[in-house]
Amino acid sequence: MTTHLKGVLTALSTPFDQNGTLDVETLRRIVDRSIDAGVDGVVAAGSTGEVGALSSEERLLLIRTVIDQADSRVPVIAQTGATSTAEAIRLSQTAERAGADVLMLITPYYEPLSLAETVTYIKDVARSVTIPVMLYNIPAVTGVNLDPATVRSLAEEVENILYIKDSSANWEQALQLIHHHSDVIGTFIGWDAYLYSALAEGAAGVMAGTANVVPHEIVAVSRRIAEGDLTGALKLWKQLYPVLDALLSVPFIASVKAGLALQGLPAGSPRRPTADLNAEDLARVKHALAALNQK
Repeated sequence: MTTHLKGVLTALSTPFDQNGTLDVETLRRIVDRSIDAGVDGVVAAGSTGEVGALSSEERLLLIRTVIDQADSRVPVIAQTGATSTAEAIRLSQTAERAGADVLMLITPYYEPLSLAETVTYIKDVARSVTIPVMLYNIPAVTGVNLDPATVRSLAEEVENILYIKDSSANWEQALQLIHHHSDVIGTFIGWDAYLYSALAEGAAGVMAGTANVVPHEIVAVSRRIAEGDLTGALKLWKQLYPVLDALLSVPFIASVKAGLALQGLPAGSPRRPTADLNAEDLARVKHALAALNQK
C-alpha cells in the first residue's frame, strides 16, 4: 500500500449498537461506503470517530477492523495520540503491527502542556515507529497550536513526519503551511467548510467527517480541482456547501450520525453523554440533504 497521501480522507464515524457497544458490522459498511465513493483514504479513531469516548482496547479493535475492511484498497490512517507518551507509543506500535499505513497523532489534552513539552512528545512517539506520521493540530482541544515554523522544524528533524492535519480553523496559518512548507510536509485541512478553498490553494488534501455522509459529492469536487477544472468544481461546491454548512452548524458528531441514518446507513447514537440531535437541528440537516438529492 502506498503511503503517499492525497485527496479526500474520510474521518470515519464510529457506530454503536443500542447498548452503546462498538458495532463492528456497521463499521465495515461505513468503511465500504467511503471507499466505494472513491475517497483516497480512511481515518480510524479520529475526533469524528468519538475517540475521546473509547477505551484503548476499543480503539485498537476499531483500527484493526478498518484495516481489515479496507483490505489495502486505500490507505488507513490510525489516530493513536494519547494523554501520555507511553500510551501513545503503545497504541502507535500496535497499530503499525496491525498494518496501518500512516499514524495520526493528536497531542496530549486535559493537562495543559507547553509547546516544548508537546514537541518532545511528538518526537518520542514518531521515533518509536517506522511508518509515516501525520501531526494533528487541533488547539481547541489540546490548548497548544502547532505553528508553521514548529511544524517545519519537526518535519525536518524527524524523517517519518510527513503530513499534518490542520484543524486550527486559522486560514492564514493553513495558507502558510500550504504555500511555504509543502516542500517538507503535506498539509491536510481538517475543517470541512474550507474543503474547496484548501484544494484550490494546493493542499495535499482534506480530511472530512462530512465525507461519511456525502462522499460521492466531496470526491467529485476534489477530482474536478485535481483536473484543473476550478469552475466546474465551484459549481458542484455551491450545490454541496449548504449540506456541509448544516452539518457543521449543529453538534457535529451527532450530525454526522444523523446524516448517515438519513442516507440509509444508521450508525446508532453518539456515546453518552453526547446526545442525538434535537428535532430542530435534525430538521435542518434533513432539509439540506433533501435539497441536495433533488439537484
